[in-house]
Amino acid sequence: SSHVIDNLKRFGDSGAVKAVVVRIDSPGGGVVPTQDIYAEIERLKKTKPVFASMGSMAASGGYYIASACTQIIASPGTLTGSIGVIMQLGNVEELMGKLGLKGYTIKSGPYKDVGSPFQALSPEGRAILQSVVDNVHTQFVQAVAKGRNLPEAKVREVADGRIYTGQQAKGIGLVDVLGSLDDA
Repeated sequence: SSHVIDNLKRFGDSGAVKAVVVRIDSPGGGVVPTQDIYAEIERLKKTKPVFASMGSMAASGGYYIASACTQIIASPGTLTGSIGVIMQLGNVEELMGKLGLKGYTIKSGPYKDVGSPFQALSPEGRAILQSVVDNVHTQFVQAVAKGRNLPEAKVREVADGRIYTGQQAKGIGLVDVLGSLDDA
């Protein structure tokens, strides 16, 4: 995210730049880099319009970033939305047993190894991880609601993790204009 943020700052400081087009072609990514770029776009759009131009895909973190922009332009076939959070874990405990391998954990607290692939996920561990996912999802929904100037309840209605085409997203208020990068 640092390269993108540095460019946004440079464009913001330049008197020759009257507006910024952010081209997004991404399935998403990490929460913190996405939030950092979102915050920088929020700062930049106080002085200059910032337009999101969606490529083939602007989903999850890609949509999160777009939602901060002044206006969102997508092609009808762009894959976007995916307002959701996912955490995937594996468990190799049985496999290790079949191979005669054991994993050992030395930890400072009862939940330090939540999500370890060497043991089953306990109900308490599942609840902890679910609360983290739910909290990050709420942050995502609130950011989209703020950036798109939509009621949080309306965003929650479409924030179940599914993707939408650009045309579908326009119909539900997640995209402003159908068009290309040139249109942006």
